[in-house]
Amino acid sequence: MLKKSTLFLAILLPLQIIFIKILSGFPQFVEIYYSLGIYPYISRAMRFTLGFLPFSLGDFLYAALIISLIFWVVRRIKQRFRNPKIWLVDALASLSIIYFCFNLFWGFNYYRLPLHQSLEIENDYTMEQLISLTQRLIEKSNTLHDELAENDSVKVAFEFSKNDLFNKTIDGYLALKNDFPELEYRSEALKRSLYSIPLSYMGFNGYLNPLTNEAQVNSIIVPYKIPTTASHEIGHQLGFAKENEANFIACLATLNHPDPYFRYSGFTFALNYCLSELYLRDQEKFQEVKKTINPGILENYREVHEFWLKHQNPFEPLFQLTYHQYLKANNQADGLKSYSYVVALLVNYYGEDGNNL
Repeated sequence: MLKKSTLFLAILLPLQIIFIKILSGFPQFVEIYYSLGIYPYISRAMRFTLGFLPFSLGDFLYAALIISLIFWVVRRIKQRFRNPKIWLVDALASLSIIYFCFNLFWGFNYYRLPLHQSLEIENDYTMEQLISLTQRLIEKSNTLHDELAENDSVKVAFEFSKNDLFNKTIDGYLALKNDFPELEYRSEALKRSLYSIPLSYMGFNGYLNPLTNEAQVNSIIVPYKIPTTASHEIGHQLGFAKENEANFIACLATLNHPDPYFRYSGFTFALNYCLSELYLRDQEKFQEVKKTINPGILENYREVHEFWLKHQNPFEPLFQLTYHQYLKANNQADGLKSYSYVVALLVNYYGEDGNNL
């Protein structure tokens, strides 16, 4: 027999979807009352509650959900999908609860003000501005590379333990808290993903569990990428749901980090975005500026590229397509292409000549 409470929860699902659609038209409201209002308290409480665990509770939760889904499907098949009025309503009620928790605990951040508006900067730039910033990033990256590598032709080796890299990530946010109080990071919940191997074959560096607010990092990626990846996931925890904005926050945290290895990771991370944009706009100019980059920096890029080539598989495009559609469904109209917005934020935040870097 169908319970009234179950039917009520099922009816709430389409109502929630309509509510989210309406809410997306009021980013200023979301920014003030959720992202800068109640969300910091929700996030900090969840991190304080779960951060002490040496493992990711969220990863176990994902496993439980997947196993439950498999058993549910098997049961439906055995019953030949009889009584659809009951099991369909049960399924919608479960989805309704998950959807409610997803949005309340984190998902509303997708509908906050675009970061360029809250920073009061432009979101476009000229070719001249892009070239100027790219050259400045090359200069800074080369200087750090000269400091950290044996010579200009070898990669910078990150001889840190994974735990040290995770612990040091926090220092980048400490350096930002005076200028950006909203980026103060307390009650840490930054963890190694239990699914690092499958993540690598899916093509992901890390992720945030929106139901537990734990940040998971793929711990088998090359150490050179961990500083920016971990900083990115903390950016998500602090309420920057969009991928491009979390990448910009990761740039801020690593470019201002007291450790030169983290700054090197950050500057070359930002440089890679600018180089990609320059290549799309003017391949001749791209080849010209590429010659001014220390060969060792390109070796670090190659190290990352080879890691992903090693884990390439026929199913990766499917995972990427799924995530692309997820981004579009959550207020990122360009999906994965929206990552280029990072360049606009960098150009306009650091100025035409990049002297603030």
